[in-house]
Amino acid sequence: MDPPSLVRRFVATADQVARARHEVVAYAREHGALDLDAIAIAVTEAVTNVILHAYVGARRVGEFEVTVQRHADDGLEVHVCDDGRGMLPRSDSPGVGLGLPLVARLAERLEIQSRPGGGTALCMFFPARGQGSRGH
Repeated sequence: MDPPSLVRRFVATADQVARARHEVVAYAREHGALDLDAIAIAVTEAVTNVILHAYVGARRVGEFEVTVQRHADDGLEVHVCDDGRGMLPRSDSPGVGLGLPLVARLAERLEIQSRPGGGTALCMFFPARGQGSRGH
């Protein structure tokens, strides 16, 4: 049986990046994640993307949700989701476009989906001790 998930909702402002990262890394440490630094960097990049891009032009500051689940046979699954504008191109982008490629390199697997009603769901998978077929 899988342990309970961590589910947290944050206001999409820069001061929440460290808070979200801290909570995810604490859960990951407790549940046997193998590379806490990779998780910390990937979560930082994913949350920063939400803050920089998801709510551009919105009338109010949006929110994002972070969910982390330990699966006995599939390691650690981390979701960063928003209800923003989706993954639309921006000619005025403040970033250099390296965040998602970096996340893809750090995570064992990365999935990006548009959410019904708007927004983006980023799902990252990381190995953990005791993971079924991996023998960790």
